[in-house]
Amino acid sequence: MGQGVEWTLHVLLTLAWLDDEEPVTVAQLATGHDLPAPYLNKQLQALARAGILESTPGARGGFRLARPAASISLMDVVVAVEGTQDAFRCTEIRQQGVGGDLPRSAFDAPCAISASMRRAELAWRRELAGQTVADVRDEADRHAPGARDATRRAYGRQPVD
Repeated sequence: MGQGVEWTLHVLLTLAWLDDEEPVTVAQLATGHDLPAPYLNKQLQALARAGILESTPGARGGFRLARPAASISLMDVVVAVEGTQDAFRCTEIRQQGVGGDLPRSAFDAPCAISASMRRAELAWRRELAGQTVADVRDEADRHAPGARDATRRAYGRQPVD
């Protein structure tokens, strides 16, 4: 998985903490996380195309959540940034090398490695689909109680009471 997923999840957490209608510029978000703005913008555009972020053009434009944090799953983010391809791709190498001499019937059953990897990926996808940006925000609030207010101050918002 590329860095884009980590970056965009941090941005989504930031936007969930800001929790307002005012868009935040790519420059602000990039500076807030010490990231390169052009690459971050590419990732944020992918989230906008997926309906996770709303992009507002212009001098006072930027990004904000397009829907509530509780309705954005981590899987939504992974798919928006990384695409829908399976993480594991079986190329049937079991039929090469020493397997090349086996009868075709030896390969009637699915590859045990491929089946195991697909089960693991399905479990991973289900876990990501079951967690939302709101869940991450709540966990971050528990583990780092001052982070939300520090983020709000850094982006010119008032701390939450």
